[in-house]
Amino acid sequence: MALERELTLELVRVTEGAALGAARWMGRGDKNTADGAAVAAMRAMLQTVDIDGTVVIGEGEMDEAPMLYIGEAVGGGGSPVDVAVDPIEGTNLVAKGLPDAIAVLAVAPRGCLLHAPDIYMDKIAVGPGAAGAVDLDAPPGDNVRAVARALGKEPEAVTVILLDRPRHADIVAAVRAVGARIKLISDGDVWAAMATAMPETGIDLMLGKGGAPEGVLAAAALRCLGGELQGRLAPTDEVEAARAASMLGGDPRRILRLDDLVRGEDVIFSATGITTGDLLRGVTFAAGGRARTHSIAMRYHTGTVRHVYAEHRLDRKPIVGA
Repeated sequence: MALERELTLELVRVTEGAALGAARWMGRGDKNTADGAAVAAMRAMLQTVDIDGTVVIGEGEMDEAPMLYIGEAVGGGGSPVDVAVDPIEGTNLVAKGLPDAIAVLAVAPRGCLLHAPDIYMDKIAVGPGAAGAVDLDAPPGDNVRAVARALGKEPEAVTVILLDRPRHADIVAAVRAVGARIKLISDGDVWAAMATAMPETGIDLMLGKGGAPEGVLAAAALRCLGGELQGRLAPTDEVEAARAASMLGGDPRRILRLDDLVRGEDVIFSATGITTGDLLRGVTFAAGGRARTHSIAMRYHTGTVRHVYAEHRLDRKPIVGA
């Protein structure tokens, strides 16, 4: 089933609302209140969209924040769809006023988004130029060299992005051993995966372990952009392993490819910047009760990628949850 094309800009309105709600709390040191504002705005805006939606990727089942919970019904009625949300990817980034916090949403026909458990996932992501060249099971250095060959550059010119975590020390050492450049980030591996498919960011390869729900959101974006993401669930105990096996209907350690994470013939993805970063401009508040946002919206069915710059009159359209 192909989704209605009019949904694309309607979903931009949803991530714009979440970004506007969160942006009031930028740098104020209160990530939970910022998250609550983003959730309230996203939930309210989703109810205006003509979908019969079910949230299959929410903020995290164990999070005590006022989340859009897994299984929640959203939308005003219409096409039956799966909905994946992250009202703020990077709550710490918002709280500290740091770059690259975004509001994220993906929608696909019902049954087309993997209902990923809220556990870790090992991931590798590349853009269109290196799609098909990488292997999650290969050593990091081999993947760097494979990306270099695919892109027609030397390994020393490849830039790898990954979360700055102690668990990634071995990956960092292996990447440095082949001479590649590294960009370490504190939070936000959805935008990091997207960056591999957007040449203006200068990012060629994403590696490392992050959240499985974020892996599904990143896969939705890379499916639209023509890139590639491979993932493998990484349960930390027997309970997580059993749950992962149940949700996957089999081996929880098998490699998950784009078609496993995002199935079907269509998906729509939208993200709006909250704080300015490599990918998107953040929300700015101007005189006269105005605010400006920068969003990216894309659809797999058509291959269209839109950058949407908007000015909002907050005296006419107050921020929900502010």
